[in-house]
Amino acid sequence: MEKRYVKESRTYKTSRIFPTDVNNHNTLFGGKLMSYIDDIASISACKHSRCSVVTASTDSVDFLSPIRPTDSVCLESFVTWTGKSSMEVFVKVITEDLRTGKRDIAATSFLTFVALDENKKPAIVPQVIPETNEEIMLHDSAKQRADMRKYRREESKKFSDHLLMNFPWE
Repeated sequence: MEKRYVKESRTYKTSRIFPTDVNNHNTLFGGKLMSYIDDIASISACKHSRCSVVTASTDSVDFLSPIRPTDSVCLESFVTWTGKSSMEVFVKVITEDLRTGKRDIAATSFLTFVALDENKKPAIVPQVIPETNEEIMLHDSAKQRADMRKYRREESKKFSDHLLMNFPWE
């Protein structure tokens, strides 16, 4: 089985926060940040698998501190763990106040992607080799998150069986 180092999937994106990006609290729209997160995570998943990928789930997005127009936002993502065709991707969001240089962890997120072959069928992905303390910690705790994802997905399927699909105008 092929293996790849975590660092091979590491990806960065830095953006400035503009007035059109903020809400009525003068902080970055959560949906805007979620879009950045999905975008960069998909790049890490593609770099690791060297395949097309689809987002299977956004497992968590934890907003830890506000992101303001005086900040830049830097996202760092990498694959932390793999299954047969799935990949867990971690995204760390760091803000930097452009006036003072002060940095904060603004958000963290875990997403799951599935690699697809040229026929749009799940493709086998390489295993991951963590090296740094951060990578090892995330890799070692990934099985627990995978079990939680599986349980949550099963519960969502059960729950969806009881949801109505009628539109209000019907």
